[in-house]
Parts: sequence; C-alpha cells; structure tokens
Amino acid sequence: MEEASSSRTVRRARRATGSLALALIAATASWPQQATAAPAYAGYLFVYFTGEGYSDGEQIHYALSKGNDPLHWTELNGGKPVLSSTVGTKGVRDPFVVRAPQGDRFYLLGTDQRQYGSNDWDTPQRHGSKSIVVWQSTDLVKWTGQHLLKVAPDSAGNAWAPEANYDESTGKYVVYWASKIYAANDPDHTGTTYNRMLSATTADFTSVSTAKTWYDPGHSVIDATVIRNSGTYYRLTKDERDGGTCAKFISEDKSAALLDTSYTHVADCIGKGSITRGEGPLVFKSNTENKWYQFIDEYGGRGYVPFETTDLNSGKWTKANDYTLPSRPRHGTVLPVTQAEYDRLQERYS
Repeated sequence: MEEASSSRTVRRARRATGSLALALIAATASWPQQATAAPAYAGYLFVYFTGEGYSDGEQIHYALSKGNDPLHWTELNGGKPVLSSTVGTKGVRDPFVVRAPQGDRFYLLGTDQRQYGSNDWDTPQRHGSKSIVVWQSTDLVKWTGQHLLKVAPDSAGNAWAPEANYDESTGKYVVYWASKIYAANDPDHTGTTYNRMLSATTADFTSVSTAKTWYDPGHSVIDATVIRNSGTYYRLTKDERDGGTCAKFISEDKSAALLDTSYTHVADCIGKGSITRGEGPLVFKSNTENKWYQFIDEYGGRGYVPFETTDLNSGKWTKANDYTLPSRPRHGTVLPVTQAEYDRLQERYS
C-alpha cells in the first residue's frame, strides 16, 4: 500500500510539473520581445520627388527595385505621385522614410516647400516654412495623419530636407534639417547668413524638443544623412559653399554618438570626377552583401547617380557602371522592404 501510494504521488508530481512547464511556455510566448532578429528583406522602395520643373514634381513618388538589385528600378503608379501634400505650401520635397524600431510603423518626413513656377531661391530661405511635413503608415501604402510639425526656431528662415534616426540611447528619434539662422536684431531676415544643420528629438513626431545646432562648420551645409554600422554613425553632407575645392560635393564624417557636435572627418569631394556637382545624398546597406550604396543627386544634370563602397571608414565611393534608375529621381530615400511589403506595394501600384 505504501509503495502504491508513493507511485501515485510521483505521478501527480510529474503531471503538476508538466502543467507548470506548459504554463510557463505559454506565458513566455506572450512576453514582449526585447530583441528580435533582423527581418529578411526582399528588395528596396525608392521614395523621391521629381523636381520643381513639373506641376506634380513636388509630391511623393515611388519606385521598386528589381528584387534585391538596388541598381535597377521600376517606377510605380505609372510614374505619377502616390501621395500629395494638402497642408502648408501644398508642396513636399526631399522625402525621407524612417522605420520604427518595433517594425510596426513608418514615418514620412518632407520639406514644406513648393517651388514650381519660380526661380527665386532666396525668399524661401528668408521667409520659408519653419515646419516639416509628416505622415505615418503601417504598410507603406496608406498614409494618414498628415500634419505640419514646427521644428525650426523663429530666427530661422527655412527648414530643409528633414531626416530622422532612432537613438537607442534615449528611446527617441533625432530629427535633423538645414536652416539659415538670422540675427536676433533682424526679425525681417534681411541680413546675410548661411545654412547649418539643426537637430531636435521627438518620441512620436507630434512635438519636438527645442532645436539645437548640430553641425556648423562655419560655412553653408545642407542635406545631411546618417547611417549606422557597428556602433559608428556615418554622416554625409553637401558642402553648399559657392567656392572652394570641394564646394557643391559631398563630405563624410563619423562619430560614436549620433548627436555629437564634433564628428571626425573622413573624406571630402565625394563624387568629384564622376559627376559635375552633387546634393541630396542618400545612403543604405545592401540587403545581400557587405556593401553600402550612396545615391548623389547631380542636380541640373542626370539626377541621382549611384556610388558604392565596401568600407564606410575609407571614404572612398566608386561610381556604379550598370544601373537603371527612375526617370527623374530627386532627393529621397531608399528603404529595404520585406517580401510582404514588396508584394503589397507591387499589387497596389503596378
């Protein structure tokens, strides 16, 4: 009897242990995941505008890569805009898309400026919009909540080419853009000044912190873009000076901290010898190999021209030889997309 009772006790204990194990498995399956594997990407989405020379050029255009080939593209929606601005100037330039770290949403930022029909570039830098255009989406097809977000101070004349990177150290996005800053005793912005890069932080693109100077080399710079690799941030920026050896070309510098105000210099004159001048650099990593691509906008010429490197530290970028880009791409973003995202975009816009 004692032996039988002991056996029953053991069996009950085993059943209880098994139930507990199943309960623990079920519970842990529902716990928030702190780290997930990087998604497998099936291609790239190119988001861009086509220029002030077209009535619909300062709106959002899409193209899809031919699979994981970032040098050959197909325009979506018949080359017509997929998204148009209805706020501010009703024009949107320099679109930039950032994927949230959780992977569940995207934010699209752009310059609030309509230049069509005007060759005046001075007034928009003295009395232009101090706000950027913002949308959000969960699928890259339906964009909602379009609004203007004021980022630049009252002393600024413009807020150009906004971009954003998620900063893991703060849990917020760092937004950065170019502004001309005028003297406090010059409220009408009649004086002489230059563009420098400003930055602010935001949790959800509905409000931002007070803008601070991020990059001011003492001369005009615009169009900064940043990519992170192995704990280092690499920043590419247009040298906007009218004179000098590397004026109107791209410079590169790096830092271990995104908001560092003293990045280490890497290279100047990127693109020189292959293009006549360049702006609006965009940069992204290959989905399939240890390679990075930089597209530089040869404005007034061919538009975007692709360059590539296997070493971001080298500052050496080589022009690609075999490529077919959309017909008129200007300052934009190339975003890696999953197979589901790729298929959804193709189905909606092809």
